[in-house]
Amino acid sequence: MVHAPSRPTPGLPPVRVNLYSDTQTRPTQAMKAAMLEAEVGDEQAGLDPTIDALCDRMAALLGKEAAIFLPSGTMCNQVAILTHCRPGDAVLAHRTAHILTAEGGGAAALTGAQIMPLEGEGGQYTADTLLAAFNGGSRYDMPQTLVEVEQTANLGGGTVWPLAALNAVADLAHARGIATHMDGARLMNAVVAAGVPAHEMAAGYDSVWLDFTKGLGAPLGAVLCGSAAFIDRAWRWKQRLGGSLRQGGICAAACLYALDHNIDRLADDHDNARVLARGLAQIPGLAVQSPQTNLVFFDTTGTGRNASDIAGALRQLGVMVSVMGTYRGRACTHLDVTRAQVDEAVAAMQQVLAA
Repeated sequence: MVHAPSRPTPGLPPVRVNLYSDTQTRPTQAMKAAMLEAEVGDEQAGLDPTIDALCDRMAALLGKEAAIFLPSGTMCNQVAILTHCRPGDAVLAHRTAHILTAEGGGAAALTGAQIMPLEGEGGQYTADTLLAAFNGGSRYDMPQTLVEVEQTANLGGGTVWPLAALNAVADLAHARGIATHMDGARLMNAVVAAGVPAHEMAAGYDSVWLDFTKGLGAPLGAVLCGSAAFIDRAWRWKQRLGGSLRQGGICAAACLYALDHNIDRLADDHDNARVLARGLAQIPGLAVQSPQTNLVFFDTTGTGRNASDIAGALRQLGVMVSVMGTYRGRACTHLDVTRAQVDEAVAAMQQVLAA
């Protein structure tokens, strides 16, 4: 579980290097200007042209018929599950998937669905693992109605599902008559890292969404895509959950700006993550997972100190990281982290562990 970032506390220095998460990004002045200039209307009534433009663009980007703008990625996941499933249904997903570990039991609370956890390295499972998890479909079994993947796999280390693996999982699910869903919170990180277009990665998935509040740097918003019929049903859940907006185009404008300006630069975050990982790996006792994207996971077991202690000591030096377990920490690079700040973070870790 990710520990929440601390509030400003008297006696603590200001945060100089924020590696807690790419959710910590702040809109640039240019993005704010785009928001101020946005043409807006009543989104709930279908009268916001900026949201309409964003949804049209996202449907095209991900190769789907239609799209819906939602306030958050978690709402995208929950609306998708509500649309695909009924109470008593089963969702097959990796045991570290966000829908299982970080959404407050939403699938159970809202849909009445149960998530069946699958094992696999790096936050990914294989088609063979999925096949072995299929039940017989008798009246004693839960109906298995949805298969979910997370691209990139956050708790797996920000790993990128290979296209062949994505397609194999989707093909197997569809052959069983099971729908597929892709949690695409950091999908564009995967696209940039793998050099595979977004619509190809999402081709086998009946629903897919992209978060704009992580590496893309927007203050709010995610877009869920799928068939026209799926999105029409999803709108009912958006309405029920309070996700319908009024002049939401002011936020959609930030997302459009991000599509224009903040995708290619994700490669810089990946480069910074590799530099950070190399620096941390030189520190005795610290075991570092080689990053594929912008997430750097490290194990503190060999230092004799737990991750919370180390994170607290780093915070005293103005560096913020997240804690993912007793001995597991995570540092996340993003558009508000420079190469100089990466070097500062490595130096701070050296100082903490030398002490």
